[in-house]
Amino acid sequence: MLDCKTVRPRRFAVGGALILDAAVGKVLNDPPTFSDFAHGVLGPTPTPEQEAQLLQAVQDWYLPYHTLISRALPPDPWGPARLDAVSMIFNRLAGLDIGGPPTYLIPDNIQPADAPVRYPFMWNAPIQNRTQWPGFADNGNALLGLSRNLGEVFGVFGIFHPKKDDWRLLQVDYLANNSADFAGLVALESFIEKIGPPKWPWPVDTALAAKGKPIYDKECGSGCHEIKKGKFRSLVGSTWATPLQDVGTDIREWGLLGRTVDTGVLSGAPIPLTLKRLQPVDSAFNVLSTAVLGTILQRSVADLDTKPRGEMDASLTRLSPDQAFLLDLKGAFNASRAGAANAVPTPVYEARVMEGIWAAAPYLHNGSVPTLAELLKPAAERVKEFKVGPAYDTVNVGLAAEQTKFDFTLKTTDCADRNSGNSRCGHEFGTQLSPEDKAALLEYLKIL
Repeated sequence: MLDCKTVRPRRFAVGGALILDAAVGKVLNDPPTFSDFAHGVLGPTPTPEQEAQLLQAVQDWYLPYHTLISRALPPDPWGPARLDAVSMIFNRLAGLDIGGPPTYLIPDNIQPADAPVRYPFMWNAPIQNRTQWPGFADNGNALLGLSRNLGEVFGVFGIFHPKKDDWRLLQVDYLANNSADFAGLVALESFIEKIGPPKWPWPVDTALAAKGKPIYDKECGSGCHEIKKGKFRSLVGSTWATPLQDVGTDIREWGLLGRTVDTGVLSGAPIPLTLKRLQPVDSAFNVLSTAVLGTILQRSVADLDTKPRGEMDASLTRLSPDQAFLLDLKGAFNASRAGAANAVPTPVYEARVMEGIWAAAPYLHNGSVPTLAELLKPAAERVKEFKVGPAYDTVNVGLAAEQTKFDFTLKTTDCADRNSGNSRCGHEFGTQLSPEDKAALLEYLKIL
């Protein structure tokens, strides 16, 4: 039986993945354990053929899973409330999906996922005019929402094995083995559109909150977090502007966007809606863009595959009027705003609106500050480590100092290392306010 203490130091998502990896590994490598497993799945008297088929099925599942887990999980756990989603998406897509058959693996494309960020809040997400923490994705209509969600499907649990097909306009069949459920993704996005910011459930000092509003307008609203009209994305609704700024915070997630990979079966494929092709070694960002946009274009524009290859570039940049909406996808993965090759070398992150911010602890994009009160301190004075869990501090607005749900303490770094993934540096707005003004500002932030 697996001793869970062997994975105790790497709990939660990391520890659970290791437990599953070890458990299935034991099923495959220990005959008595496999026999017990086979009897549980097939019944008390399975035939040798049934056992052989089951063994093969488990091996087929375990090989990519073990390859991913053994190479991608970081030596230190992310802990609750955080995940390096971008690295894991790159790892899954480039490491497990675009190699040659039968395994489709390119193990060397998998790198440690050590740039954790906090889970972003979902309310109001569909109406931001940009999304993803580094702000590389245009957002605000159904098509851009589909591209965002499709990339996450490929990076988390979807089946995706594109194959070369010179007879197709894009020279790749993106739907050959693709489990993405477009209708389901569209439906889920429509549900997210209905989510509003959560309301503060405790008493509020309304007089103090009223004093906090002009302080917020001066310190936090102008030019960064206020609600104002964003880019035009749709005839049926407007967007909120989502500025991109460098406020001195941790840069590790931004930097990983320049990572390169072996492009496998996608080498030489046109990058949709551009005049470029994927090189044998190219950015993981471009591979993700090609996979997502290629899938959407193949699914949405059936006539592209019927045109001669010589018309390819023109077809991808000059669509017919009824297909022109697909040009929105050009901004779905915008490398000029990311840390990819040839990008502007500024580590920017999105400044989202503050509605419901009280419920979004821990703070900064990497979750390195436990409360809004701590965020109003200079970085040098912020706590170096804190416990993570659901217990809430209604005074300091964020995570309570004492937590009982999880046995996890996040240790952060200072401004000497902005590339640690855990730096508490940056966003020093409002740090010079008086204690009275800070209290008023925190009270106002509760009611947004």
